[in-house]
Amino acid sequence: MARKKLFLLDAMALIFRAHFAFSKNPRINSKGMNTGAALGFTNTLLDVLNREKPDHIAVCFDGPEKTFRHDNFAEYKANRQAMPEDLAIAIPYVKKIVEAFNIPMIILPGYEADDLIGTLSCKAEKAGYDVYMMTPDKDYYQLVTEHVFVYKPAFLGNAIDIIDVPKVLEKWEISNVKQVIDILGLQGDAVDNIPGIPGIGEKTAKTLIQKYGSVENLIANAHELKGKQQENVMKYAEQGLMSKELATIHLTVPVDFDEEKFEYNGPDEEKLKALFDELEFRTLAQRIFGNATPSAPKTAKAAPAKMVKGQKSDQQMSIFDSPETAVAEADGEGEAVPSFRRDINNSPHDYHLINTPELRQNLIKYLKQQTEISWDTETDSIDPITARLVGMSFSYIPGEAYYVAIPEDEKEAQSIVNEFREILESEEILKIGQNIKYDILVLKRYGISVKKPIFDTMIAHYLLEPDMRHNMDLLSETYLNYTPISITELIGKKGKKQITMAELSPEEISDYACEDADVTLKLKHYFEPLLVKNNLKKLFDEVEMPLITVLAEVEKEGIAIDSKAMAESSKELEGYIGEIEKRIYELAGQEFNIGSPKQLGEILFDKMGLGGTKLKKTKTGQAATGEEVLSKLASEHEIAQLILDYRQLSKLKSTYIDALPQLVCKLDGRVHTSFNQAVAATGRLSSTNPNLQNIPIRTDKGKEIRKAFVPRDKNHVLLSADYSQIELRIIAHFSGDATMKEAFQKGMDIHTSTAAKVYKVKPEEVDSEMRRKAKTINFGIIYGISAFGLAERLKIPRREAADIIEAYFQEFPAIKEYMDNVINEAREQEYVETVLGRRRYLRDINSRNQTVRGYAERNAINAPIQGTAADIIKIAMINVQDWLEKEKLQTKMILQVHDELVFDVPLNEVDKVAPKIEELMKNALPLSVPMEIGLGTGSNWLEAH
Repeated sequence: MARKKLFLLDAMALIFRAHFAFSKNPRINSKGMNTGAALGFTNTLLDVLNREKPDHIAVCFDGPEKTFRHDNFAEYKANRQAMPEDLAIAIPYVKKIVEAFNIPMIILPGYEADDLIGTLSCKAEKAGYDVYMMTPDKDYYQLVTEHVFVYKPAFLGNAIDIIDVPKVLEKWEISNVKQVIDILGLQGDAVDNIPGIPGIGEKTAKTLIQKYGSVENLIANAHELKGKQQENVMKYAEQGLMSKELATIHLTVPVDFDEEKFEYNGPDEEKLKALFDELEFRTLAQRIFGNATPSAPKTAKAAPAKMVKGQKSDQQMSIFDSPETAVAEADGEGEAVPSFRRDINNSPHDYHLINTPELRQNLIKYLKQQTEISWDTETDSIDPITARLVGMSFSYIPGEAYYVAIPEDEKEAQSIVNEFREILESEEILKIGQNIKYDILVLKRYGISVKKPIFDTMIAHYLLEPDMRHNMDLLSETYLNYTPISITELIGKKGKKQITMAELSPEEISDYACEDADVTLKLKHYFEPLLVKNNLKKLFDEVEMPLITVLAEVEKEGIAIDSKAMAESSKELEGYIGEIEKRIYELAGQEFNIGSPKQLGEILFDKMGLGGTKLKKTKTGQAATGEEVLSKLASEHEIAQLILDYRQLSKLKSTYIDALPQLVCKLDGRVHTSFNQAVAATGRLSSTNPNLQNIPIRTDKGKEIRKAFVPRDKNHVLLSADYSQIELRIIAHFSGDATMKEAFQKGMDIHTSTAAKVYKVKPEEVDSEMRRKAKTINFGIIYGISAFGLAERLKIPRREAADIIEAYFQEFPAIKEYMDNVINEAREQEYVETVLGRRRYLRDINSRNQTVRGYAERNAINAPIQGTAADIIKIAMINVQDWLEKEKLQTKMILQVHDELVFDVPLNEVDKVAPKIEELMKNALPLSVPMEIGLGTGSNWLEAH
């Protein structure tokens, strides 16, 4: 007879795991709450319910009071930092979620979850169950039996792992599962403040337990040991025994295994829907229930409208009615957001398909009368450079929208698009869009140059909440309580069976397209007052919106690459990588998969014995083989540096040299990257398809990639204009440090100047090593570098690093004062700002958890600097583009990479544009410190840079 399955979840371990999984990409909802931990836990719970379909399940929490372990050892867990506030907020919600799933929660004062799970697993095993203890905690390995397993959930790309007896014995190199306790006792646990025996780490503990079998037997035979190890085992024998007791999971907790109570019969759907709605788990709710909230009333009562001439309300007649129709003026308050979730089926709306010349002309007549219109395109591709128009939708009154179908025939399509030219190129009508750059780019193919003013709801939300996601469906559900029609309802899910919009009839598309324009208009009305309230309107109007049209021009222009040179580089690099691979195999004494962290760890640490006894582990318990680890090993053995070289060159080849020629556009033979305005929370632009921001330039091989970026022909050159040390100049401005400002104003080398001050020597006495260290700290200060971080980067003792930092702040006291002040201000208002008022919210700046708080403090120092640098180059791009267009020059801006702009310049324009570009970049945002621009020209990007 098959045994039933019981799953016991260690709640706190899974909640902590979820919290840190989302720590670098938090899920902030519209109320400002970080829901990452609750979302991660819920996903894990759902996964096990769907995948394993347990007969019985329970979730165990640590009890609130101190445990019996504290009675044995008062310092137990004394070193633990305070719980991050986001976690403290999440735990009550996790409990509500567990309750809504109708899963019992087991909490017992004075006991930890592992003791509850240990006791329950014993009782359930005797009752004929296979028990799965769901946790990432290695302590549970001591409980594994023939019918009790550790179930490690999938995490960060690693698959689910079910730990049985053979796996425990293999991993811990022991003969009895219970010996896990002995190893844990000997090595101790810094997290729980279990002391163990000094000088014994994991590797030594395993060796000793293999030989002596237990802590008790080791102590009894301590006379056989040698040196310091013998001394420590004898001296700390009692501490070792106590540590073993602290590491032992107790199996006699007064808790009952109630089969009926633990049986799983499904969730309370209404309670779960309400919770998901409160937490704004839209996608999760859609996945489980189809609809995110309880069904709403089918109709909603509309508010009365005020009648004035020249505009029109959603309660009045549409363009299908007589031209004499009066229209209404919005009262400026916007539509009240309903308390229930709406969609197209339960909301009043007036959507129309425009598919005749007469209807188009009637619509155009009304559009011309407006001061603002919402506009959206439907296309047959997500690539705006090659996309063909399928239709356009317009809305200028909330609740009302119009879809203009565009035929497949190119001449007919162009003719219809031309009818809307006057509206889209008008400098009087505000065009509103969600990610409007895409729509602007699509229209460029049809010869339409969409003119400012424009309003992008995606960018508006990005300024208001830079750490949130910004797609339209999420914004609609979050701020309008409205669920738009899903694109997958029309074209299907991603995959071979997905169709394009071009394969649908206009009638099938109309409501979807109209709704997009309608929702975007409503979002504009919602966000605009918030931009004003938060003093972001000027930044939005004068920087972010003008930048959209500049970026559209840059993306449309693209850049030429030398595909032949790329192919040659690929062959050369392939041979070079092969030589490195061969040498790695020679040093390892065997062939293996260099790309496998597991196999690499086995070679480096198990076979070659590198790194000593203190190996850094990943979250999965595997030996870490990342760049940081290999860099440290490089001084110990040649193989580590070769592996670093192998990885770098392999990535270089696959990501750029082989990939770039595949991205050449068939329409014009150029590469078109896409610049993202709403990704980096600091305000920096990023780029994708291809990502040109991350081209490695520190190595000669990396620099070679820039050689492949070339002018359009022999009559052009590339011009590179690069801000010099912009972030250091900005911190000098912010801090007002007289010494640093003087160095910049006199044109001195800032790193030499810094080294002279820190080491108290004359500038001419500064050697290359001094300058290198000064450069590291100059840039490190921007990121709030610590003595530990500086020591790591410079490969010097921590004491020396601390002395350098102390000397730095003595010579540049104003910088230290600025850093302290900006952190104190951030603590008061929970955000920092750039010169132009761009905000970075720091909701963890007052956290009691030192690690979380420290991360926020470093962001407090860095965000105003990086953000101001981002603002400066954006203004420069706008001003340069405006000048080029005003002067009707043929020079084209083709790239922005960090602090650098790249131009494709006709030879006869170089002398005119170079000094003007330099002037406009220098004066983009005047500060108390002068900007310096590095200019260069060449037959390729490397030569120009």
